[in-house]
Amino acid sequence: MEYQQNAANFAQVPVTRVALKMNRSLVKFILLSLITFGIYGIVVLSGISSDINTIASRYDGKKTVHYCLMYFVFSWLTLGIYPLIWYHGLSKRIGNELKRRNIPYSFGAGSFWGWNVLGTVIIVGPLVYSYKLLKSMNLLCADYNARG
Repeated sequence: MEYQQNAANFAQVPVTRVALKMNRSLVKFILLSLITFGIYGIVVLSGISSDINTIASRYDGKKTVHYCLMYFVFSWLTLGIYPLIWYHGLSKRIGNELKRRNIPYSFGAGSFWGWNVLGTVIIVGPLVYSYKLLKSMNLLCADYNARG
């Protein structure tokens, strides 16, 4: 009997959402990463991996591995192969969520392979990918904060 009362009380508790950060910028990302010897970049990408799980997990049923786990454990265990798989999956998941939410911005796994991998030939490709990644996450977080 007590269990049923607790379950009924729990069902009446409103769900509170945490507002996600929407202030990611490429200039800040580059400058603070340089000043902090890469720590700021790890913090931002950790936030992105957590935010995409918050935004998309209830719709696609997937969970992106946290960036720190990928970076500090799996990257050296797989001799650098897993980060390629991780970024591909993250970019694809962000692109799918942008489409699902009808946000008119082009981003996906092709952005990763085109700009971050092949774009290294023109040197600025990884910067373009980082800009697109940060902008797409800002758009997703803004939409999540507005509509849930």
